[in-house]
Amino acid sequence: MAIFSEITHSKDGLAKTNSTGQNPLSWFIFGLMASVTFIGILSELMPSGILPQMTAGLGIEQTQVGFLVGIYALASAIFAIPLISMTLWVNRKILLMALLTGFAVSNIVVGLTSSYSLIVVMRILGGICAGIMWPMIAAYGTALVPENMQGKAITIIMAGNTFGVSLGLPIMTFIGTQVGWRTSFIVLGVLGGVIALLAMKFLPSVKGEKLTQSNSPIAVLKIPGVWIVLALTFLAVVAHYSTYTYITLLVETIEFVGGISLALLIFGIGSVISVILSAKIIDTHLRGLIVSMLACGAMTMLLFVFFGGTNGFAHFAFLLWGLAFGPLVTMFQTAVSHQVTEAKAIATSVQSSVFNFSIMIATWLAGLILVHLPETGVFGIVYLSILCFVPAIIITVISKKTLDTPTFH
Repeated sequence: MAIFSEITHSKDGLAKTNSTGQNPLSWFIFGLMASVTFIGILSELMPSGILPQMTAGLGIEQTQVGFLVGIYALASAIFAIPLISMTLWVNRKILLMALLTGFAVSNIVVGLTSSYSLIVVMRILGGICAGIMWPMIAAYGTALVPENMQGKAITIIMAGNTFGVSLGLPIMTFIGTQVGWRTSFIVLGVLGGVIALLAMKFLPSVKGEKLTQSNSPIAVLKIPGVWIVLALTFLAVVAHYSTYTYITLLVETIEFVGGISLALLIFGIGSVISVILSAKIIDTHLRGLIVSMLACGAMTMLLFVFFGGTNGFAHFAFLLWGLAFGPLVTMFQTAVSHQVTEAKAIATSVQSSVFNFSIMIATWLAGLILVHLPETGVFGIVYLSILCFVPAIIITVISKKTLDTPTFH
């Protein structure tokens, strides 16, 4: 609540960037924005938690369910940059309404249909909406606060991502296993509709901006610091999501005491802790935060390799993994937004596109390992994660100039 209070009471800063008169409700506004990212991440990861149920219910292979996560991410990656550029002029509130509607429709249809092809189409629709939503809502939120609080603003908004993984996914997984996987998607779709109505009533209206040469994707990609952030994004996302996509299989393989629900709960607790801590230091110690989170991720995978499902060690590993995963989106969106002054929506769209493309690469590589290296099984994916975490740590350590201080262009 301290963060919410800080933003709420920064009325002078808000007045400079926002003439909507919403200052007294800013804590609620940022919480509402967080609920949008909550819907976005749940829409993306839902198949991971109910993989066995969807596999049995649709009569398909596990890799085909994993593909539903990957194709969603691929759609986000492909369409993020062009559609953010095309919609840059649109009022942020109106655009958000359209995206929430898309999330609601895609999830409800997935919950109702038995056609795998139609499910793939709806996952692509959801992915397109996510591709626009992630960078747009970060820029939307930073427009409401002064420059020295933009990291905190992004952290609060992206906390929905963490709570989606830590609380939402275990709840939806429970519904999927106890009631039915279709119910999970329908509930998520209805929840998205409710959030759309609340957003329509309470979110402030923020005008779009004109696309120029100085705030185009090409201009953003000419900045060296942006490329460093994109490289770190790729490595960190592949490291996390390759294993996370098959987290249910990992839990089964190591015979984790407590099953997938407990694993996700412990993971979620770690995520919540790290988000709270990162909100306090992200604007002042960004590089240290990134190094720490990447190190936690590498240690997690090493614990799985050396201790497997050993009671206690495995539980600590999932907590550590949650710590590493919590600020993943926030860290790199903040880092890339530090590299620019004008083109924040474009810069975050480029980063978001790489983020989602990396998820697709992660699920593809993980699938290849399961199919072509059956003797290694899910541990082959864990080795892949380690191979990505190590160079990411090295790049972060040597990128002092880029990550320690905002280098605006």
